[in-house]
Amino acid sequence: MKLAWLALAAASVPAGAETPTCQQELVVLGAGQDAGAPQIGNSGDAGVRLLPSSLALINRSSGKRYLFDATPAITTQLAMLDAIEPPGESKGLGIDGIFLTHAHIGHYLGLAWLGREAAGSKSVPVYAMPRMAEFLRGNGPWSQLVELGNIDLRELEPILPNLLAEGFIVIGLPVPHRDEYSETVGIAMINAGGASLLYIPDIDSWEQWELLAGDPLAGVVAKFDHVFLDATFWDDDELPGRDMSEIPHPRVSETMALLDTLSSEERAKVHFIHYNHTNPIRDPASAESREVEARGFRVARQGDRFCLD
Repeated sequence: MKLAWLALAAASVPAGAETPTCQQELVVLGAGQDAGAPQIGNSGDAGVRLLPSSLALINRSSGKRYLFDATPAITTQLAMLDAIEPPGESKGLGIDGIFLTHAHIGHYLGLAWLGREAAGSKSVPVYAMPRMAEFLRGNGPWSQLVELGNIDLRELEPILPNLLAEGFIVIGLPVPHRDEYSETVGIAMINAGGASLLYIPDIDSWEQWELLAGDPLAGVVAKFDHVFLDATFWDDDELPGRDMSEIPHPRVSETMALLDTLSSEERAKVHFIHYNHTNPIRDPASAESREVEARGFRVARQGDRFCLD
């Protein structure tokens, strides 16, 4: 997989007329690891509350709203989105598409709330890679969502751009990760005449990514305006009594070292997301959060908003 797909993607997006400021906006609905915080069994945790990682795209010119990953906190996260941009009249939940990265609990369990026990939604488009789509079709309770028409399952092909009516494209980029039930992808979104973003909440290592993508991480960052990267752990000492080699996420300190040669403008594009409840960047006042900022990077926080026009 070479990143020539970006040239193909750019050529696939029609140029659009100028729109008012923030006609298209990105919202961070959650920035935590799959289980959020406090995690189960940690009721005494008084730290910053974390919802699992999810992004929302608002397109005010079309009145549409999209989610990147459907987390177990989808009820709270959709209420947050409603407070920013209420759904149009007679639109039910007002979700015009959900893009899934993979089949780990923080990224797709929220689909269950679209079923008959909760929203009883009608034909919500759900975009998934082929193996992920097959997993949903072939396993309950997800198969019931398909059978009852609660979701309209649409397959994404890796690397190929998927042009949506609003003049932006979405690309699923394969990334190395634990793939017990589905493949794993990062999501690239390119907006016609506007900003682009890359969302990689889970990955095993940047070295494996470079072998797969044919481009180092620094080169990938240069191609986007906003980059949200896996920040599950800060370093290797975070989980006492656990063999952290069995949880192969790139550490935040490692990722910053890889990108330290970038200009300050390029480093400012990087937002660390999907951090575990044990990661000290969870606390905005921590020494580690201050270090991230001092080195020119950003920590994604729930409620962050970005104009994509």
